[in-house]
Amino acid sequence: MSKSNLIAFQGSPGAYSDLSCRSVFPDRKTMPCSTFEDVFAAVHEGEAEFGMIPVENSVAGRVADNHYLLPQGGLHIIGEHYQRVNHHLLAPPGATLDTIKVVRSHIQALSQCRKVTRALGLREIPHADTAGAAAEIAERGDITEAAIASELAGEIYGLQSLKRGIEDAQHNTTRFLVMARDPVQPPPNSGLVVTTFVFRVRSVPAALYKAMGGFATNGVNLTKMESYMVDGRFTAAQFYVDVEGHPEERPLRLALEELEFFAREVKILGVYPGHPFRREQNKDLGDD
Repeated sequence: MSKSNLIAFQGSPGAYSDLSCRSVFPDRKTMPCSTFEDVFAAVHEGEAEFGMIPVENSVAGRVADNHYLLPQGGLHIIGEHYQRVNHHLLAPPGATLDTIKVVRSHIQALSQCRKVTRALGLREIPHADTAGAAAEIAERGDITEAAIASELAGEIYGLQSLKRGIEDAQHNTTRFLVMARDPVQPPPNSGLVVTTFVFRVRSVPAALYKAMGGFATNGVNLTKMESYMVDGRFTAAQFYVDVEGHPEERPLRLALEELEFFAREVKILGVYPGHPFRREQNKDLGDD
């Protein structure tokens, strides 16, 4: 198989990352990897053309590991995808809601389905990932055990869905980033564009205020900003930022110039088309 046909993801076949790969690239084959680092390595070394990386979930929050990997992974963000998470309660053939006593899944999936698991009185056992739990349930064939995973995982491992849509929050959605070795940027003034970058500031009063002032004065919509410790120092923070706009368009160009004056180590991780889900959310908030 040509390496250009592969898109790498972390987890077992049937994971939500696998589902996202198939949604965005239906004509490509997916490549499961054990860790997020393996996904970056597979793309960087040419074993896969793209990588699919989760960065945040509307219920569980950010995927902290990838916020550390993105700036130093040597890859570029070329796209984003929002994947609705529909959890299924999967079990071997012959099992029923009355026979199951134990449920296995990733710790986040378990926490996202507490209402159902408590109502059924199930004992929760954490697993490394959702699809891996489904594979284990299929291999064991024990009608007293079930897994929380995707419908795709049930199809792959021959499990039946005893209950679908069991997530507590109906807005449960995960945002993924598509990674590539080389940058692929849309042209300026081509619709909704997202620019992702990281930067650091000195630990002095008003440093962050001054660094970000240019985005307000130039009317740039900042949609995400998070800080995290770097180099094990409590006084040093790196900021991860998503803004709507293209660096070659005047508002963002001027904002970035002002940022570079007050900040240091500004690094653009990607300039890519915004997903339609962004527009839908803006409409829900009353943005016409």
